[in-house]
Amino acid sequence: MFFQSESKAQTWRAVAQFADRPELLLYLGRSSTQVRSSYLEAFAEILDDDEQAACISVALERWNGTPDSGRWLIQSNLNVPASALLLKVA
Repeated sequence: MFFQSESKAQTWRAVAQFADRPELLLYLGRSSTQVRSSYLEAFAEILDDDEQAACISVALERWNGTPDSGRWLIQSNLNVPASALLLKVA
C-alpha cells in the first residue's frame, strides 16, 4: 500500500559546503524561488559562527529522478551571506 504524504515532492535544497567537513543541509523547499528566499535566514539560524566562517559556498541543488531513485544536481551557487565573509576577514 502506498501513502502519499504530500501533493508535490520537495525537490530543491540549499546546501552549505565546507573545505574541511561534510556538507550541511540548510533548507529544503518545493521551488528554487522558495529556497532562494529562505536560505539566508536558515544560514544564520542553523550555523554557528565557526561554521559560518568555514563555509566556502552554498549550492542550490535540484533532485533529478524518481523519489526513490535519483540524485541531487547542482543548479547554481548562491551567495554566502556577508556576515560569514566578515567573520573570515576578522
